Amino acid sequence: MGKVVIVGSSNTDMVVKSRRLPKPGETVMGGDFIMAAGGKGANQAVAARRAGSDVTLIAAVGDDMFGRRSVEGFRAEGMDVSHVATLEGVASGIALILLDEKGENTITVAPGANMKLSPSDVDAAADVIRAADVVMVVLEIPMETVERALKVAHDAKVRVLLNPAPAPQGPLPRDLLSKVFVLTPNEAEFKALTGLQANEDDDWAAARKLASEGPGAVVITLGSKGAVLATRDKAVHVPPYRIKPVDTVGAGDAFNGAFATALAEGRSLEEAARFASAAGALATLKLGAQPSMPWRDEIEKLLSSQ
Repeated sequence: MGKVVIVGSSNTDMVVKSRRLPKPGETVMGGDFIMAAGGKGANQAVAARRAGSDVTLIAAVGDDMFGRRSVEGFRAEGMDVSHVATLEGVASGIALILLDEKGENTITVAPGANMKLSPSDVDAAADVIRAADVVMVVLEIPMETVERALKVAHDAKVRVLLNPAPAPQGPLPRDLLSKVFVLTPNEAEFKALTGLQANEDDDWAAARKLASEGPGAVVITLGSKGAVLATRDKAVHVPPYRIKPVDTVGAGDAFNGAFATALAEGRSLEEAARFASAAGALATLKLGAQPSMPWRDEIEKLLSSQ
């Protein structure tokens, strides 16, 4: 069992499902309401755990019902929560999600305690990071905390996966990218990083160019079009799984958590991307983020069916 450490966010998702997404200033009568654990860091931690990893989450929650409920959920998943800080006088992170009948969504996040996760929290967990097979970091926490996590892992020669979500405002520093083993943006995040579309018209040249600017590889998740794995020298398209999505919330996090798991087990980048693609597809079949994260036997079953 590989050891995966996730440094990132924990939120509670409040989801309203309706026939269509409202336009600005418009009220649309919705249907089902769901409250579920979320946040990119926590989602990826649950995804990695269910995919088969020994997982430690480094995160922060508020001392409120949302935070307590989140930590209880992490424990129930079998994750190490000794580095999930509970902060007094700070609200836990909340995400408000609108979901239409096609599975598309809009999301607004109030980060709360996530923005209080500090470099000192990373330092307190440094031994755990150094002992990991893979460290995954997301951007829903302060950038100085991201930088510290990357440095601790890189200095210990631990492979770092950086999921640049939410989309950054422009390129990331080359010094930061040089510490990343694999960068895992979606299409919107890739465009925010490079100003370019992720398309195959020129043999994924834009993705290969980004890979040449620091990270060892770039994996771009393309939703219903699958994913592309690019190094500076070549690019490989990972085909999608043909399914009818119910809810796309959390699909990218399922991909990232499963990808980290596969790499921690010693699989190649291409094998890991295919494993992750199956996990991402399965995550769209259920409502909610963490509740939709697939289990390993489900992933392997879908892989063997293709």
